[in-house]
Amino acid sequence: MKGFAATSVDDLCRAAGVTKGSFFHHFRSKEALGVAAARYWADTTTAFFAAAPYHAPDDPLGRVLAYVGFRKQIITGEPSEFTCLVGTMVQEVYAVSPSIRDACADSIFGHAATLEADIGAAIRDRGVSGDYTAPGLARHMQTVIQGAFVLAKAGNDPELARESLDHLERYIRLVFADPKKE
Repeated sequence: MKGFAATSVDDLCRAAGVTKGSFFHHFRSKEALGVAAARYWADTTTAFFAAAPYHAPDDPLGRVLAYVGFRKQIITGEPSEFTCLVGTMVQEVYAVSPSIRDACADSIFGHAATLEADIGAAIRDRGVSGDYTAPGLARHMQTVIQGAFVLAKAGNDPELARESLDHLERYIRLVFADPKKE
């Protein structure tokens, strides 16, 4: 795999079995394809996570912890099978393609925002004080998950990602002073 920047339109057309004319009929540029790919990723993952079982617990903290457990559960196969397209793409193009960077950011921050209601309710329910905010903790969770994916790729070992999520779960339990252990 070459990455987005190193993949030419010719490479894309060859892999898709289409002509350049067909490609440019649908996308004005390779960058436009990158934006479309990020938006498609956001749409499909939004539906995937909306239907996921981590929404079932009655307790908001239970839902937050179930989310981390679900993310850990779906770490299967090769890193390319469980890591985040937009997380990977934004690392490569953030400085050279503002439109792709922004589409990736919409996906990542949009997903983080889906966790804010449960985190906020858990903060209120558990009387968490200090500088903790639902948006900040939701973004931190995404930071850990994206970083876990980078480590799994660097070490070519999915267990490195699972280990990071184990630490994330412990951190959340400490923030919310949840006495339950694994």
